[in-house]
Amino acid sequence: MSTPQLVVHHDKELMAQAAAARLITKVVDAQATRGSASVVLTGGRNGNGLLAALASSPARDAVDWSRLDLWWGDERFLPEGDPERNVTQAREALLDAVPLDPARVHAMPASDGRFGDDADAAAAGYAAELASAAGSQEHGPVPTFDVLMLGVGPDTHVASLFPELPAVRETERTVVGVHGAPKPPPTRITLTLPAIRAAREVWLLAAGEDKAKAAALALSGAGEIQTPAAGAYGRRRTLWLLDDAAASELPRELYRPAIP
Repeated sequence: MSTPQLVVHHDKELMAQAAAARLITKVVDAQATRGSASVVLTGGRNGNGLLAALASSPARDAVDWSRLDLWWGDERFLPEGDPERNVTQAREALLDAVPLDPARVHAMPASDGRFGDDADAAAAGYAAELASAAGSQEHGPVPTFDVLMLGVGPDTHVASLFPELPAVRETERTVVGVHGAPKPPPTRITLTLPAIRAAREVWLLAAGEDKAKAAALALSGAGEIQTPAAGAYGRRRTLWLLDDAAASELPRELYRPAIP
């Protein structure tokens, strides 16, 4: 378990731009070291803001997009192409504009896909895909992601791990179906905390006043069942990227404001 580090930016736009630059550096370094890189994307306004910032960055050409594996932390279990699906929004924000290898874009199954409307079967299928991508040196059921990004909800949920629901209590499976989520749509697929914790680095993104209480709670030592964001951490690094509004309820001694 890595101790959380905090970086606070003035506003969400600066946060997105800085996070995009940080991600480019991590991907380029991983490709230089191991030949390829593996990143887990997140949806929501902050995840999509980061992707849009990356799309507009001149430095994006430093990435060898053909040697990048993309995964998702969670997905709304909706038909392929639905505008509410995280992968649909990611394609619009960035993916359609860069030369990715389609075989290395690992979208979570849709509700009209080969598993039909069975979210639990779809989750098991994604878990099998993760397991098949895990190298023998990784000794686990998922790849060792270089960076796994998570948006933090006002209720402290990350991915589709909501407080007190069964998915956040899962300790064995790497991917599960979620039923009765408290925000629409109610049916989802999500990585579990064990899968999240396989990542080298976990980045938690939070911007806006509505995230302030969640950030403060998650960083106060709260339990992961009631506060899922508190249970999300990386093997080597856990990085919270916030704007001033989201950090407004944190003690100032916890962080140094980022240089604009």
